[in-house]
Amino acid sequence: MAGQLKLGQGPLDYGNRLWLKLLFAAIIFVLYVPIITLIAFSFNTDRRGIVWRGFTFDNYVKAWNNASLQEALINSLMIAFIATIIATILGALTALLLWRFRFPGKGAYEGFMALPIVIPEICMGVSLLLFFINTGMMDLSVKLIWPFNLLNIIIAHVAFCFPFVAVVVRSRLVGFNRQLEEASKDLGASEWQTFWSIIVPFMMPGLIAGALLAFTLSLDDFVITFFTSGPETVTFPVKVYSLVRRGVSPEINAASTVLIVVTVIATILAMKLQAPAKTEKS
Repeated sequence: MAGQLKLGQGPLDYGNRLWLKLLFAAIIFVLYVPIITLIAFSFNTDRRGIVWRGFTFDNYVKAWNNASLQEALINSLMIAFIATIIATILGALTALLLWRFRFPGKGAYEGFMALPIVIPEICMGVSLLLFFINTGMMDLSVKLIWPFNLLNIIIAHVAFCFPFVAVVVRSRLVGFNRQLEEASKDLGASEWQTFWSIIVPFMMPGLIAGALLAFTLSLDDFVITFFTSGPETVTFPVKVYSLVRRGVSPEINAASTVLIVVTVIATILAMKLQAPAKTEKS
């Protein structure tokens, strides 16, 4: 009938679309405007970074030549690198365990595995601090040379990073075709050969995505690092926090912008590798 409204032309549908547009705009404003402001003011010539006075790259040069910021950044990169390797191995083994085997208490084990993901970071930071103090590891790490003096922070980062890796790798293994494994065994391959030739290549996108996610989480972490770091060890987020307490400067904005760029690149790579591969049309 000519008088009937088509889909998408009714007043109710238009109202819903307008509401969604307003909600989308509000979310974008709340999430990204502060980040864009931070990046923009990293090029500000004003020393206090409060009022825009001009464009310059000198803030990045000053941040690069700041010895304390360099030390903090190197510490964070070293912690993230080592923690990512360990967390990826533990996460992959945990994902294989939960995907392939059945054992008593598997449901409870899965629940405990999710605790580092769901509990507040401050609670985990306090618990790890108490653990390191009672075991004497806090005093031990202070006496060690670099990078072993970062041992407490590395252990803490592994503790909250590897469950994320396990979730990513397990979601990848859900789509595995068991017939490939059976065909490999029928052709004479052993369990070990099948694992390295069939399962590991299939897991590789999940392993890389989980490793990038763990690296991003470790590099950006502040709360747990703040509780578990010793008096002589400073990471990049903790150093930025200590500088911000004395006032925000364009130099801090420049250093934070670099960290944002590294985090965004790692996150995009992780999301692309975690996405299911598109099947080619025959």
